[in-house]
Amino acid sequence: MDFLIFQAPILMVQASLDGILLGILFALIAYGMALQWGVMNIINIAQGDLVILGGYIAYSMYLAGIHPGWGVIVSPIIMYFVGWGLYKLVINKVVDRDLFISILATFGIAIVFQQLMNFIFGADVVVAQSEYGTTMLFDNSVTLPNSKIFSAFISLLYAVILVIYMKKSKLGRAIRATAQNARAAKILGVDTEKVYAATFGINAALCGVAGALIAITFTLHPYVGLPYTVRSFMIVIVAGLGNLPAVALSGMGLGVFEEFADYILGTEFRIGSVFMLLVLILVYRRFKLSRKREYLK
Repeated sequence: MDFLIFQAPILMVQASLDGILLGILFALIAYGMALQWGVMNIINIAQGDLVILGGYIAYSMYLAGIHPGWGVIVSPIIMYFVGWGLYKLVINKVVDRDLFISILATFGIAIVFQQLMNFIFGADVVVAQSEYGTTMLFDNSVTLPNSKIFSAFISLLYAVILVIYMKKSKLGRAIRATAQNARAAKILGVDTEKVYAATFGINAALCGVAGALIAITFTLHPYVGLPYTVRSFMIVIVAGLGNLPAVALSGMGLGVFEEFADYILGTEFRIGSVFMLLVLILVYRRFKLSRKREYLK
């Protein structure tokens, strides 16, 4: 079978650039998941739904006549308090429980959020028009929506801000200490309850930023959060916890993979290819772990 993308090399450039810009956005979402997973040992199944909720905040601003680009400032502020509230209401009851309990709890949160968004915003697919225009490259052979470039830039900016905050601020150092050893941090006077709440709030804030960017770059729908959760989970298990450069590289790799899958298999198989990749990665990790156990014996 002859694929057009291989017959026209410029399409490979188009797919690669689109994938890299998209992957940077995925990496921001995944870094939030890696942060709260590493600190609280919780796999957040509602991660994608927090992203979509953040997107609807930006979309609401668009409906109110405010440019949705301002959502990258407003949405994370609102979502931080949403995350803090979720921790106080639900997550604090499952932090020290089995990992499977946290999966069930966050899965329930995801269902509630989906139904709330469907009730408030309806089931129609929507997008917040940014009107940023398009950048043309290589004699107009490659087109890059400026909204994607804006999304990648804002994602990188927030990632850098977060890294600096984690290294320089008192709360950031407390979060890092808790991630390394929660019991020792508590003995040394760290308020781990406050750290957990702030960590979940920061994760939700990052989801808010990503959601606002998705609202102006792609589309929103109340039930489209799961693919973003799967992407984040995949990036984290490949990159590991607390490794921002690896998260960034894994995110960009996933973005490029998706774009090539879109060109080769068709748009209808794009999300399916992501789920298939997740299965392959999990099978490989399982095989690698079993080989390591055999070696240790």
